[in-house]
Amino acid sequence: MLPACTDPATLEGLPWLLCYLTTGKHLSLYWAVGTVLLLLAITAPAAMAFGFGGAVAARSGVLPLRWLGKGYIAIVRGVPDIAFFLFFVIALDQGIEYLRHRIKCPDWDQPVRQGSDFLVCDVAKMPLGNAPQWVHETYGFALAVLTFAIVFGAFAANVLYGAMRAVPRAQVETAEAYGMTRGQTFRRIVVPQMWTYALPGLGNLWMILIKATPLLFLLGVEDIVYWARELGAAKTSRFTDYPHPDWRVWYFLALLVFYLVFTRLSEIVLARLSARASHGQATAAGERLRRAGANAGPH
Repeated sequence: MLPACTDPATLEGLPWLLCYLTTGKHLSLYWAVGTVLLLLAITAPAAMAFGFGGAVAARSGVLPLRWLGKGYIAIVRGVPDIAFFLFFVIALDQGIEYLRHRIKCPDWDQPVRQGSDFLVCDVAKMPLGNAPQWVHETYGFALAVLTFAIVFGAFAANVLYGAMRAVPRAQVETAEAYGMTRGQTFRRIVVPQMWTYALPGLGNLWMILIKATPLLFLLGVEDIVYWARELGAAKTSRFTDYPHPDWRVWYFLALLVFYLVFTRLSEIVLARLSARASHGQATAAGERLRRAGANAGPH
């Protein structure tokens, strides 16, 4: 808080607004924006790793591995995101605590399941009850990243699987005729060319991931939507030094602008990536680039 904001009752106009926007709760809102951006920065490559692994497994020649890859894609894509978020996080958290409980408390003689309660010894809890607040927040954030990565990794796997199948079969057969192994053909022919087919679908998935970040509240993470609703609600002088009427419409309007600007920047980056991936490829996008280059040349 700024030094001039020690007595909000003496402020009005722009100074009041500046002091209001630098309160501790507003700093939590700004921190939540950073949390969302960090989530996207970590989740996107993690989801791509899950997606690539799922796509490779789905097209594997080993039957159990192929079943695993196709099962992962079908199950996660078929379950509503909210239901998966609620179920998976609870199941994962309890699974970790149960394993720790079996290791750290072998002499425990009470059932872990007692009706609707899940009880483990204190040293098995994740995180520990006496752990600092930042440990609890980091643990919740890690669960959020893993859950987002698994969910959107399944959709990415479906996109990448289709992109791999879209690479012309003639090019694969030509590589095999030159003596390349299956692995070499995959690395040198299929993977470099699949991106031009995959990027439109992956771009749409990135946009959906951005819009799905408000689901963080289901995982106990205080995101920007939570703080916009909390700060924008009407406040009286009895509960705050900065009383104001219901301003939620303005807070949510600011969120609207934030998401629109972010998605627009994403569209620009994705368009450049798509143009780069299509350069020299035997696709419609690559043909457009070739013709554009030919038309821009000397006459």
